[in-house]
Amino acid sequence: MKFGICNEIFKNWPWEKIVSYISSIGYNGVEIAPFTFAPTVKQISYDERKKIKAAAKKNNLEIIGLHWLLLSPPGLSITSKDKLIREETIRYLKELIIFCADLEGKIMVFGSPKQRNVSPTSSREEAWNYAKECFMEILPLAGEKGVIIALEPLSRKETNLINTLEEALKMIEEINDENFKLTLDVKAMCDEQKTIPEIISSSRGYLVHFHANDINLLGPGFGEIDYLPIKKALQEINYSGYLSVEVFDFTTYSSEIIAERSIRYLEEIFKT
Repeated sequence: MKFGICNEIFKNWPWEKIVSYISSIGYNGVEIAPFTFAPTVKQISYDERKKIKAAAKKNNLEIIGLHWLLLSPPGLSITSKDKLIREETIRYLKELIIFCADLEGKIMVFGSPKQRNVSPTSSREEAWNYAKECFMEILPLAGEKGVIIALEPLSRKETNLINTLEEALKMIEEINDENFKLTLDVKAMCDEQKTIPEIISSSRGYLVHFHANDINLLGPGFGEIDYLPIKKALQEINYSGYLSVEVFDFTTYSSEIIAERSIRYLEEIFKT
């Protein structure tokens, strides 16, 4: 099992310091939130992209890919009734695919809860179809660049569209593209009726990425979630991708404590 961590945990750290540090404590990969480099990836030159990639390689780190895709620039949405907004979002997602490929990333986690919400003026069916159209527009480029769009079901607190594995698989199966797969997130799975191992078992053949965290918004091992059943379920479906630490509470512990305790816990569970 490979262990990754998301770079936004290290607020205001230079990129070179982040990759050096996380490599030194045992991580294999890093997952990038594009907004941490620039408000829009259009502002990140090709030379800058080469430097980002080179710094990771120098520290024997794989750039897993991207997440928090549409947090910035503002105003993007795959479910807006406004066609111009959807078209601009498609254009930006294509820019993100190119950015991801330039860094040799392979996964783009599509969470973006607010940017996929069903608006008050749309029906759920309309929003679903708008989202589906957006995904279908970007997938040819994703295939060309070798990037997988990994749809992430999120809790009802975060969004009102695609809250369960069942809904995510429905979208994935309707689109039926080899570059459109699944991310699972421990925090989000806690909102479902099924147990986490049951959800993982049902994801066989679709799961390409896994966010490791806890219902308390901290890292794995910081709360009540037992990762032993998670380990067993992932092994049973022969999952071989990353466990990528993603947290949302940056106030309780320092970046270092989050990073170090998370990987030590994951190593204890998965390497024994």
